[in-house]
Amino acid sequence: MNYHNSIIDTIGNTPLVKLNKVTKGIPGTILAKVEYFNPGNSVKDRIAVSMIADAEARGVLKPGGTIIEGTSGNTGMGLALAAIGKGYKCIFTMADKQSQEKIDILRAVGAEVVVCPTNVAPDDPRSYYSVAKKLNRDIPNSLYPNQYDNTANTAAHYETTGPEIWRDTDGKITHFAAGVGTGGTISGTSKFLKEQNPAIVTIGLDTYGSVFKKYKETGIFDEGEIYPYLTEGIGEDILPQNVDFSVIDLFEKVTDKDAAIMTRRLAREEGLFVGWSCGTAVHGALEWAREHMKESDVLVILLPDHGTRYLGKIYNDTWMKDHGFLEDRAFKTARDIIHHKNGTSQLTTIGSGVSVSQAIQVLNRYGISQIPVTDESGHIVGSLTDSTVLNRLIDDPAVKDHPVSELMDKPFKFVGLDNTIDALSSLIDRDNKALLVRDEREQVHIITQADLLAAMTN
Repeated sequence: MNYHNSIIDTIGNTPLVKLNKVTKGIPGTILAKVEYFNPGNSVKDRIAVSMIADAEARGVLKPGGTIIEGTSGNTGMGLALAAIGKGYKCIFTMADKQSQEKIDILRAVGAEVVVCPTNVAPDDPRSYYSVAKKLNRDIPNSLYPNQYDNTANTAAHYETTGPEIWRDTDGKITHFAAGVGTGGTISGTSKFLKEQNPAIVTIGLDTYGSVFKKYKETGIFDEGEIYPYLTEGIGEDILPQNVDFSVIDLFEKVTDKDAAIMTRRLAREEGLFVGWSCGTAVHGALEWAREHMKESDVLVILLPDHGTRYLGKIYNDTWMKDHGFLEDRAFKTARDIIHHKNGTSQLTTIGSGVSVSQAIQVLNRYGISQIPVTDESGHIVGSLTDSTVLNRLIDDPAVKDHPVSELMDKPFKFVGLDNTIDALSSLIDRDNKALLVRDEREQVHIITQADLLAAMTN
């Protein structure tokens, strides 16, 4: 039989996947190291096992103990999985900028989560660093792994991530890129790779509001560089001991917006449903590669986590629009169109028993070219357009006295409120001149070709 003794035995050996579309026009081979294949859906599974094993070996974590850590979510998930396998309890502190999905996931696997304010100094007693340390002091038989300064973090990647990349590229890797937060991923991986080939260039991806890039270039820790940012999991307002600047050749900074947009592109264009900092890594690495890489080069970009952590943020159109990250048409869905055009007005209809001449009067009165037809109970049973009426009158003028039911076409199609303009336009054609949509109050509205044209040119 082929099986694992526990879920933590499945960590590592994640695949390299070639990027094909977002890399258009950039020379060389560009590969993604997709870490969401780990059981906790992130690269942090690797360091969780390493830090716990190290603590056990040193005798500072004993059976029945409690693991306490400050985390942006992913390290907590890895620690929680390891704790389940080994019988420990978990308490995690998180900054309030982290997504609700991350908090919910940690609680789902049995961890206690303490949410702390983001916009406070690291040494403020309210910060998630300080709260974790206090809990560690107050709770007997507890471990504060401190992923920022715990060298088992770097060791995990030196022992696993680096060798995997070297093996899977057959030693042909020329460039390595990763986001920098605690520093363990990029430092451990880069240290191993550079020992195999010192010419490998390592690119650290940073975010605006973080101190890393300026410190690397000047040796100055500039508090003026520190300000709030939205991207989760990378950048710091401290210098973790795991950041080994000697194995990081350069840093590139990426805005929250560019990172978010690239993350969504990776999902839509490459089929990689990844997290926000993955967009940071890819955008920054590709910007650098566009100017510096050759056709023979091989760049590996590490993608740390999965998109499920960000469903309420960067994968939510409303959230993206509210933060100015989504720059598309003002009216992009059926909901937008009916809100702008109709508000709360009732749909204009005609009964199937009225005469064609009466229907023409209604069309003229409201200046419309199509109208839904209802039966005696108010149900929509058909549709009438001015082109249908005109053609029938040309053939037989007496039709004006006939009931609409004799001329009506099939009912207009119903569509969902959140159908996009692209989808709506594909449904309107010669045989279907308009669309119907039912709002939250069960009122029915009509969307015509003219409405779509207005929305597309707004």
